[in-house]
Amino acid sequence: MDALKSVFKFMVASTFLVGGVLVAGTIWAAKGIDKAGDKLQDSIHD
Repeated sequence: MDALKSVFKFMVASTFLVGGVLVAGTIWAAKGIDKAGDKLQDSIHD
């Protein structure tokens, strides 16, 4: 039973870790796209 609990805790921790990495990666990519869009917009309007 203890082994099952430790496996479950590991799975939960891994899920949160992977989820956090995915969310952080998505935010980072969105910020990069936003900056590229701003540069493009500046070059079009100049």
